[in-house]
Amino acid sequence: MNRFHTVRLSAITASLVLLAACGGEAGTEPEETAAAEAEPAVIEERQENYEAIGDAFKAIRGQMESGEPDFAEIEAQATDINARAQRITGYFPSGTSVDAGYDTEALMTIWEEPAEFETAAQNFVDASAALVTAAASGDAAAVGEQAKEMGGTCKACHDKFRLDTD
Repeated sequence: MNRFHTVRLSAITASLVLLAACGGEAGTEPEETAAAEAEPAVIEERQENYEAIGDAFKAIRGQMESGEPDFAEIEAQATDINARAQRITGYFPSGTSVDAGYDTEALMTIWEEPAEFETAAQNFVDASAALVTAAASGDAAAVGEQAKEMGGTCKACHDKFRLDTD
């Protein structure tokens, strides 16, 4: 091999080593990386909000299933759910749906039928407020019924406005 080919081969090898050292992955498209980085922070915030609501609801169910529910704990969890429920509509700015290519379960129906979405969100706010009241009463039957009603508002909203991933 002549000197020119050796220098050229060394330059190509050095470029490949540099690319590997920088973490370049075969098959990673620049557009995919850019889209993931450009995902609005509000999507993560709303997902965290819903996860916290789910955790609080599980804590309430756990208390009710314990046989000796701590109504102060149930009231605290219900109050947290109610506060989070009141923020829901603010977590859905236009263009943040699954149809826009984001990692979310929010369907375009939210923006196509905004009045219905607002009503569904308000139903959840109202049901969670009623759960706070029921918990404050210390009446296990009332808490159980209201928890069921609140769960129904969750389901109604999910059925219409959330991507079914199950």
